[in-house]
Amino acid sequence: MERTDTAGYDPRARRLNRRIVVRAALDLVDADGLEALSMRRLGQALGRDPMALYRHAASRKELLAGVVELVLEEVEVFPDDGTSWEEQLRRMAHELRRVCLLHPNVVPVIVTGPLSTPLGLRPAGTLKPLEQVLGLLIDAGFTPADALHVYRAFYGFLYGHILNELQELIADPEENEALLRLGLQRLPLRDFPHLRRMAPELLEYNGEQELDQGMSILLSGLSQQFAPAAAI
Repeated sequence: MERTDTAGYDPRARRLNRRIVVRAALDLVDADGLEALSMRRLGQALGRDPMALYRHAASRKELLAGVVELVLEEVEVFPDDGTSWEEQLRRMAHELRRVCLLHPNVVPVIVTGPLSTPLGLRPAGTLKPLEQVLGLLIDAGFTPADALHVYRAFYGFLYGHILNELQELIADPEENEALLRLGLQRLPLRDFPHLRRMAPELLEYNGEQELDQGMSILLSGLSQQFAPAAAI
């Protein structure tokens, strides 16, 4: 049986297939960022002529779509254990965050990649989260239209949170004072009084807790705005 898991061995030692090429592309992006991904660099990583890679991905855009699909495969799909739809959405949010933090360089493509591709032309793996959430909500009693509204609000918030979390960078980790650690001393006090004065609060950012608090706010509003039919 052909092995599909490419971890822990040298892809240059075997015949290429699409999964091996996409896995190598993901490894390259994880290590060096999106700008490093090219057929030339990928060919070097695989020890192959770059032209041979076009048999497995016709373009860089197609390659990136495969990378996103591969990352989303890592998102665990939890079985329906009878918990509320709110709790299941909360669990999905934390799981997607976990995977995105493992592959932060891929997040911009996960968030913005679909903008240039019609829904029906996207890789099937990238549509599974949409199908999963719609199924969860419709089974909970939402109308299909309301389920779609909830899905859009959920992923809009979730992607925004993940992007914000990845921007929470420390300018000087060796500095003790919050203002200096964040580099906020460079901002004029008269123009940015709130940012400068809130340095301690900004420094105490905890992505997991922030996500959970944001989900509580979001789910509370969604529960009031879109009551499932079963709850009416």
